[in-house]
Amino acid sequence: MAKSNAERSEKAAAKRKSRGEEEIRLHCLPGTRQALAELMAWSGIEEQGEAVTLMIHHLHGLGPGGALPLLAPPRHEYVIPENVSRKLKLAYRREELRIRQDDRLPQNCLQVLEI
Repeated sequence: MAKSNAERSEKAAAKRKSRGEEEIRLHCLPGTRQALAELMAWSGIEEQGEAVTLMIHHLHGLGPGGALPLLAPPRHEYVIPENVSRKLKLAYRREELRIRQDDRLPQNCLQVLEI
């Protein structure tokens, strides 16, 4: 007699539980998805889970010295445009003048009170 879908699902769930299997989900942008697809095509792997599992194990096999440089996130350098730089410098100068003026006000007030 054939098993029902529920029975097959139960059996598969029990097997996963006995093996200590755990689901890991990965949300990614199109560029990451494309990179994974290319890696899978190069190696002839058809299952995403298999590809990710193999990458994790091979990366782990490199040890800390080999794996850590590959796990460093790429840093994007931002160069402030010239027009923004000018506006920032102007704002800093205005703020500096305002602070200097605020520092002088109490002295002037004290001189007026002494008279």
